[in-house]
Amino acid sequence: MEYVQERVTTLHDLSGRVPDAPTDRTSVVVPLTDREYGSRTAERVFAALETVAPNRVVVPLRAPAESVGRIHDWLSSFDLSLTLLWCSNPRVETLLDEHGLAGSAGKGRDVWLALGVAAADSAFVVCHDADTETYDPSIVPRLLAPLDTGFSFTKGYYARVEENRLYGRLFRLFYAPLVRTLLGANDGEVLDYLGAFRYALAGEFGMTADLATGMRVERDWGLEVGTLGSAFEHAGLEGSAQVDLGRYEHAHRGVAGPGGLSTMSEGVGNALFRVCENHGVAPEYDTLPARYRDTGREFVRQYAADAAFNGLEYDPVAEREQVDTYADAIRPPERSGGSEVLPAWDDVAISPADVLDAARAELSGQRH
Repeated sequence: MEYVQERVTTLHDLSGRVPDAPTDRTSVVVPLTDREYGSRTAERVFAALETVAPNRVVVPLRAPAESVGRIHDWLSSFDLSLTLLWCSNPRVETLLDEHGLAGSAGKGRDVWLALGVAAADSAFVVCHDADTETYDPSIVPRLLAPLDTGFSFTKGYYARVEENRLYGRLFRLFYAPLVRTLLGANDGEVLDYLGAFRYALAGEFGMTADLATGMRVERDWGLEVGTLGSAFEHAGLEGSAQVDLGRYEHAHRGVAGPGGLSTMSEGVGNALFRVCENHGVAPEYDTLPARYRDTGREFVRQYAADAAFNGLEYDPVAEREQVDTYADAIRPPERSGGSEVLPAWDDVAISPADVLDAARAELSGQRH
């Protein structure tokens, strides 16, 4: 246990106390796919939210039409003020296309849709995933409490230690050494900000409703990094806090494959470099992969010592191989007219009510 402060205010779990928090003025966003629906983990998450009793739970759903009715019925069984937002339905897709917002659809796009709906009738918004096996109802008030005392943005951090080994590989072996490498050769407060978070890729964060509607959002795997970029612009170091959420167990991904960590590293890298360039940082892309590999190997050496100290299994060869794989994601960010990043809700012509109406109309047809 420690109580060291970072560049952003760091709130530690020193006593086990669950702080008082305005849950009755809060919407909780829980993105969901048909793969997670009905699982024991998701069941536990929504059951725990019943004890939190937020003002509203918004579930942005990505699922095929044939699954939506069953998912709606399942979610309706929980004692929650819950709004199901079917993001992949044709009417929502058409609405976005009509307003120049068509593009790739991923977790970030779903969360963006939900943020607008969630912020419409709540003072605060908390977002977390549905696949957390160790989910605890204290997560929401812990993320929320600082927002009621002057902060605009909160981010969760936690230990990823499962099956007697270290996880959190994309953060440990890609994001953290890459940011440290950038800090070694570039100036910029944005890099200090990006490097201050103990688990920058955590899917658990909170914000004021004003920030939720003023935030630009990455469409897919870069969601968490893009969120930090917008939070830096609107909240900055003084308006941000990170919150100790203890020890977490999530679903794991392999390194290879379309949904693997190597693919995710490309989205994370794109988002990170966009944030850097938008704030005046000019990475030297030609030499950056080699410099990142050197930093990554030093991280592997340090993690090997940490694992040995704790009696954990550790494979330094496999970890160095992952560093080499992630180095391939280090390149200038893709740009196609800004379509990779969705604009702030404050800057679009449609309203959250328009999206909700389109989603409800299509959902009603699926339930007959």
